[in-house]
Amino acid sequence: MALRLEDKKAFVKEVNAVAGDSVTAVAAEYRGLSVAEMTELRKEARNAGVYMRVVKNTLARRAVEGTEFECMQDTLKGPILLAFAKDDPGAAARVIKDFAKEHAALQAVSLSAGGQLLPATDLTRLADLPTLDQARAMLLGVVMAPMSQLVRTLAEPSAMLARTLGARGGQEAG
Repeated sequence: MALRLEDKKAFVKEVNAVAGDSVTAVAAEYRGLSVAEMTELRKEARNAGVYMRVVKNTLARRAVEGTEFECMQDTLKGPILLAFAKDDPGAAARVIKDFAKEHAALQAVSLSAGGQLLPATDLTRLADLPTLDQARAMLLGVVMAPMSQLVRTLAEPSAMLARTLGARGGQEAG
């Protein structure tokens, strides 16, 4: 069913608003996926907090105008879907990468992060970015390591004294 002009304008406005709030985007070709597979992909995207839409090329090009994903316009050809990650930079790439492992028909066309166009071959690099919680844990580990070492170093003399006295007490008793 063809979209009316008002519907197209609303669609472009919606996708543009999402693109404006997102940190990364993935354009992927879905030719060959069944309706059931597309439904499964949408469900996985929703669970990961990824906004995903099947978009006509001309509408997709208009939707990314004025956003940092404008660099993707020339790559938007063929039957594509756009996936936008709002909070977690690697979320959209992870959804596409994981789904493409089992469904060869899904192929990444282009990626964009920070206003830069990335080739589809960088999908794995983008997908491997840590989540916000993982990044916080890594940072906390880096910050805590020197403090933990200091505490162990300060506690060692008293622990050594206690072990020595315990061993000496064991010798006298025996």
